Order: sequence, then structure tokens, then C-alpha cells
Amino acid sequence: MRAVLMAGGSGTRLRPLTCDLPKPMVPILNRPIAEHIIDLLKRHQIREIIATLHYLPDVMRDYFQDGSEFGVQMTYAVEEDQPLGTAGCVKNIAELLDDTFLVISGDSITDFDLTAAIEFHYRKGSKATLILTRVPNPIEFGVVITDENASIKRFLEKPSSSEIFSDTVNTGIYILEPEVLQYLPENEEADFSKDLFPLLLDKGEPMYGYVADGYWCDVGHLDAYREAQYAGLSRRVKLEFAYVERSPGLWVGENTYLDPTAKIETPVIIGNNCRIGSRVTIRSRNRDRG
Repeated sequence: MRAVLMAGGSGTRLRPLTCDLPKPMVPILNRPIAEHIIDLLKRHQIREIIATLHYLPDVMRDYFQDGSEFGVQMTYAVEEDQPLGTAGCVKNIAELLDDTFLVISGDSITDFDLTAAIEFHYRKGSKATLILTRVPNPIEFGVVITDENASIKRFLEKPSSSEIFSDTVNTGIYILEPEVLQYLPENEEADFSKDLFPLLLDKGEPMYGYVADGYWCDVGHLDAYREAQYAGLSRRVKLEFAYVERSPGLWVGENTYLDPTAKIETPVIIGNNCRIGSRVTIRSRNRDRG
């Protein structure tokens, strides 16, 4: 199965982190968000990845190149002029998608069981399966309601508090059959949630919602960025670390020196080529977050 990694976002709400980086290349635990997504895809045997790029495309291409160093095959589709939206950029590469494929947002941190979601998609005979999750405050997200058979019945993008009818939201991860792209116009901006999915609903196409267990964070603003860092450090989400764990909760990079008198509260990650001097105290911000 191929995956489309939507990685064109400029991440204006993450500035200044995204002044020189596209949003999927912003680091979590000192590794780009996109690298964590690729790790997730690999864990579920998805190794052919097409990244759709727009903002600062060379940053991701230079980092991942053909993907071989990361155990995957990477190809890229760059929107040169104006962005085509979440669905439009996938329509733009429809000739590369001749079988069931997965779409995943390039700005989320998650450890969802994608294999279980794919099995659900096939079992239901779905044309479009949305991976959903439950959140305490769905105002920032697209709310989705399903019936007792998990068939999708209604959408509402970023509802007001009076409009909320469900705590089940769209995570931006989809399993799609290639024929659904026929509903989209060529070379025009289109959005999955606003355009394609409501149209599929109107056409009566089989569309289901898979409510996933596990961690998910839409890294859309700086508070969410901090939350994802804390979640990774405290292992509330399954992520790979770039460094050796020297002691429980302490990850240290190469060529880094820790003075024996330094006091370090874990969990803490310290990168390569650092020097922690004598009598330095590093406190874990995570302790204040429960």
C-alpha cells in the first residue's frame, strides 16, 4: 500500500519555528514530525510514500532524499504555483494511486494502529474510511458522527460550542479507494472535509469512520507543539528516540558531556555536541503537567 504524506503546510501558527522550516520538518524529540510519521508507516508495512510539497519543498527533499536511509521509498509532488488543498494535491497525483492508499497529515503526532484501520476498511467494503479519535474539546477540529454500523452520517467543520454534536473528530488520516478521486476536478483547489467527503455522502458512496485508540496530537500551534514534546518524553505516545537512553528518562546524544555534579530531573533529552557544566540544574517541565 502507498501512503500520501501531505507536507505542504507553511505552519503560520507555529512561527517562528516555521520561518525556515515547513511544518512537517519541525522537530519533536529532535526529529522532524515527518520522520515520526514515516516510522509509524513503516511499523505498519507501508514503505512507498509520496510527499506533497509546497512551502520550502527543498528542506524535506534534501533531508529524506529517496528515502533509502530511512527504510522507505520516497517520491515528491511539488505544487509550484498555488496550493491545491488537501484533496486537490492528492488528485494531482491520481495516476500514481491505482490501488487502495492511505493519506496522512504531515503535522500530527500519533501512534494509531493503522493496520487495524486498514483491515476495518476492507472488512466494511468502504470507499473512504476516516480515522477518528475522541477529544475533550472538539471546537478546533472537524466533528464526524457515525451510526451504529460506523457508517458516516454527518460532518461539521470546526463547530461552535452550540453546534457540537459529537466528541469524535477527523484526524486527517484517511484510507481511500482510487475511484473516489474521480469526483474531484483537475487542477482546482479542493478539500477532503469541505468538498470531497460531503460529496461522497450525497452520492451514497460507502464511507465509514474508524475510531482509533492511542495518542494523537494535531501540532497546529505552539501549545500543541509543547504538548507533543511532553507526551513523547513521558512515553504517552510511542515514538522513536534519536539518542541512547543513558538512564531511565535521560536520552543523550553523541559527543555530549554531562558533568558528574550536574543535577538533571527526568524526563530530559539532550542532543549531540552539548556540554552540561558543573553544578548545573536541569528541571523537567513535564513534572508540572501531571
